[in-house]
Amino acid sequence: MLRVIVLDNIAKEGLELLDAAGGIVYDIRTGLTGDALQQALLDYDGAICRSGVKIAASALEGNRKLRAIVRAGVGTDNIDKAAATRQGIVVMNTPTGNTVSTAEHTFALMLGLSRNVALANQSLKEGRWDRKAYMGVQLANKTLGIVGLGRIGQEVAKRAVAFQMRVIGYDPFFSPEQAKRLCVEPVESVREMLPKVDYLTVHTPLTSETKNLIDTEEIALLKPDARLINCARGGIYNEAALLEGLNSGKLGGVALDVYGNEPCTDSPLFALPNTLCTPHLGASTEEAQTQVAVEAVQLLVNFLSTGEIRHAVNMVAVDPKTMESMRGYFDVAYRLGLLLAQWHEGVTESCLLRYAGEVTQRDTKLLTAAFCAGLLERALESPVNNVNAEMLLQERGIRLSEQLTHRMGAFSSSMTAEVTGDGSISRAGGTLFGNHMPRLVRMDNYRLEAYLDGHVLLFCHEDMPGIIGAVGTILGKHKINIAQMAVGREKAYPGGPAIGVLNLDTPPSREALDEVLNVEGVHRVKHIVMPARGELPSWLQ
Repeated sequence: MLRVIVLDNIAKEGLELLDAAGGIVYDIRTGLTGDALQQALLDYDGAICRSGVKIAASALEGNRKLRAIVRAGVGTDNIDKAAATRQGIVVMNTPTGNTVSTAEHTFALMLGLSRNVALANQSLKEGRWDRKAYMGVQLANKTLGIVGLGRIGQEVAKRAVAFQMRVIGYDPFFSPEQAKRLCVEPVESVREMLPKVDYLTVHTPLTSETKNLIDTEEIALLKPDARLINCARGGIYNEAALLEGLNSGKLGGVALDVYGNEPCTDSPLFALPNTLCTPHLGASTEEAQTQVAVEAVQLLVNFLSTGEIRHAVNMVAVDPKTMESMRGYFDVAYRLGLLLAQWHEGVTESCLLRYAGEVTQRDTKLLTAAFCAGLLERALESPVNNVNAEMLLQERGIRLSEQLTHRMGAFSSSMTAEVTGDGSISRAGGTLFGNHMPRLVRMDNYRLEAYLDGHVLLFCHEDMPGIIGAVGTILGKHKINIAQMAVGREKAYPGGPAIGVLNLDTPPSREALDEVLNVEGVHRVKHIVMPARGELPSWLQ
């Protein structure tokens, strides 16, 4: 008999499915921590949790029985996925269950903010009839800007169109065809969007790129009286900048469901009349909690009964022998995806993977999935890996294709990835030295040999004397050490376009990047953040 432990309260519909599952018994044991949690997990084949319990590495130590943990929800930050992976425990989540609820809450805040619902309700409860004090605005014929057009962003767009709003959106991984189907006008950057919108909502993960995405400079670009909504992650809007924008009269209103530090019960934003704030209620509906509970149970029961793995966030559905033999190639493909996600400018419409040489005798579909995982990793809130990456690309209408050439080129095996969008193509080619040393051998039209790890500085320049020295001098002035250097020419002889690739020991400052860009003959500079040498995502470990 298989045993399951339920570590947090879940909807009764999920428990009913567990009751009906043949060959499985379960116990509900909530509030476990420390040694009690560690000892409890030793007795079970599977576990279901929400966000209440914290499953750290110590809780999994010495466990030889537990096979799977399923999070009834999206985020898995409360589970040590690296520790789970090391012990062969599959971690799965339920990424779709709260989509509609969060989209609806976004609209509830947008409407409530526009019609002063909370303030008007309070005035009536206090015995006042202040109709003139609460003049609102309608949504029809207003422009809504959406940053992030994943599942939730798309659902918000559908509702906005139904409210007769003009919808413009930014997402680098969202095809023009999909935008057209949803009646969304795509833009090439968030800054391009800002002067056009009456309302702005964000539906992205919190990453280094999206932290303080809307700050003082961005608020200055907005129309007067623009209204901002955030039901995604705290920290995407700089709350101090929001406060300044509201106090100055630049912003017409702010509605927040998430905050930089949670739980948040004391914020100067709460005291302002043109704010509407809720305590992270986006997924707090009976339907959403029922859906994630049912999906979590289905995932766990199917895995324990048949071995089926869906929505895994820490490993791929690949047998150990194949994983071991292809891990180096997986790493190359994954890093090429990370590289092009940061190098390509504008939206992504299609991806083409070209494989040459001995690698074509392997399952290249798995390598393509690893590339997709790298391409999307920093753009999405839900975890991305070999299992779900291709599906997530297809949801955004991005075309994906492969070409195989059995003939070897300069290397026994190589792969080249192309990302196309906004009329431009970005290319990166890689190969594997030995069994575990990924190398970059092509960048756009340039042949070279460079390391694919750490802080990488790419700069396009004219092939002329003095440029490399000038760049090195600037980095030295800013106390930035160069670990490795490579230069690639577009032509086989001196002169013409070239590219420099520098591996740095520390990240370059904004000031250093600006100085490099100002060097005569330098046309483009980009700081690319890659994993450290030998560092693998949890699903490849």
